[in-house]
Amino acid sequence: MSARFRVLAALLAVLALLPAGAAHAAPPELPDQIAAAWRADRIYVDPALRPGFPRSELDRIRKASASAGFGVYVALIPRTPYTVKNYTDLPTLLQARVGQPGLYLVWTVSDEHWSGTEEFFRPGGLKGRTLVSVQLDDKADNKIIRELPAPRIVRTIQQAGTAYDGRALPPIPAADLQPERERRTGRSVTDKEDLSAFTGMGIGGLLGFVFVLLATLTKTKRRTGKRRPADGVKAIASARDVTLARVRSQADRWIPKAGRALRGLEKVRTPSTHQLDRRDDARNRLDAARTLRKAEPNDVLALTGAFVLARQAHQVAAGDGLKPPCFFDPTHPSGTELAEWSDDTEVPACRTCAETVARGDTPHGLRVPAKAGLFGADLVPYWTLDPEDSPIVATGCGALSDDLAERVERVYGGVR
Repeated sequence: MSARFRVLAALLAVLALLPAGAAHAAPPELPDQIAAAWRADRIYVDPALRPGFPRSELDRIRKASASAGFGVYVALIPRTPYTVKNYTDLPTLLQARVGQPGLYLVWTVSDEHWSGTEEFFRPGGLKGRTLVSVQLDDKADNKIIRELPAPRIVRTIQQAGTAYDGRALPPIPAADLQPERERRTGRSVTDKEDLSAFTGMGIGGLLGFVFVLLATLTKTKRRTGKRRPADGVKAIASARDVTLARVRSQADRWIPKAGRALRGLEKVRTPSTHQLDRRDDARNRLDAARTLRKAEPNDVLALTGAFVLARQAHQVAAGDGLKPPCFFDPTHPSGTELAEWSDDTEVPACRTCAETVARGDTPHGLRVPAKAGLFGADLVPYWTLDPEDSPIVATGCGALSDDLAERVERVYGGVR
């Protein structure tokens, strides 16, 4: 009797543990969740986005997907630390789970700003244009609005169709394009007021300087000529000149370094598929770096983008693993840490900047000349500029999205 009691007690204990074990089971990873949902519906909308997601946007995406002529898999999800870290890998991870050819698009949203990454996987043996090459030729692509997902997703499906079978790209509806920005032809009232104020301050400052200079010269005799700077050398360089020279030096060092690494990869006689992908990725980044270097040789922001792209091209070609730049200052070491810059935004940062953010401070960051203002001489953090004016600002110099090379070619592609 006691033996039977012990067996029964053991069985009851096992049954009691089973629900607890199931309750503590780890949830499936995001790619597994999306792939499972795609079995029923190839347009996946994260549960957190469904209540407020516009039905018209979803209908447009479904209509374009249905008429594509190839498989289209779309995932619309919030931007999280996981999606930021695995941004460029998500389409490949999803295709590996689904196992079907087609266009895989992953679009994330944060503060009503949508951005996406995509990969086009062809059926075995089928060759044609790459999706990236079609996107680079589509000059209106970077003018599409970003506040809604459907306009750019529909355009990407159309671009994939051109890459797939050469069909012509249709025109972009006017409602999907950013409004033309009005050009200012004269000074505003505020600028005129600022001009008057600065003129008065300038005259007062000049008179004060002359008075102090005359008083000093009257009291003391200064010997000159013994410590003159060499001809053509500035005695004091501005902060802007120092930053420009430093960033230009970094770009000019990493561009040839990446070129050597790429040539070494190209010499491999029987490259694997992975090596071919690395070669193409490194080549695209290096080409974009050279384009930026040539297009804007005296622009701090453009040279910073050239440096980051060249460094990433070297990382990819050398097989070191692609690393995002530090968002706050892309000239710092790569962004190996995630810094919680606000309640819902995490950005890659170097260790120093990440520690600064952890203390509750904002890093000094890369300073560039302000676009606005009367004289435009003030230096401000680059991320405070209008993202529509520069692909470097729009992507956080590649820290927020890994399509900086493609954006650079769209904007500066005519400069060679």
